[in-house]
Amino acid sequence: QVQLVESGGGLVQAGGSLRLSCTTSGRTFRSYDMGWFRQAPGAEREFVAAVTYNSGRTLYADSVKGRFTISRDNAENTVYLAMNSLKPEDTAIFYCAARRPGVSMRVADYEYWGQGTQVTVSS
Repeated sequence: QVQLVESGGGLVQAGGSLRLSCTTSGRTFRSYDMGWFRQAPGAEREFVAAVTYNSGRTLYADSVKGRFTISRDNAENTVYLAMNSLKPEDTAIFYCAARRPGVSMRVADYEYWGQGTQVTVSS
């Protein structure tokens, strides 16, 4: 079982930055590919970014490329999402998720999910 806890969300003005963190307990973190997803009110959960277990590969949604950066620190059991140049349309609950190796953009492919952290971008 993998328990994920997100933090770092908040209210920021358009053009601002935030860094989300997702931590987990246990020694298996380094075995999992990690992803960030988001869900806006009334919308489906959508892929944001993913990183392989060894940081060898990253994937990004087109809407965040060049603005968001995913990274991980296996020694700290933590995955990060640095978000720059935030836009009002980035407003959503952000979730981190874990899956066994096989990096994916699909919600259904991820086995474990955190509770989410709210990001609100004001115009």
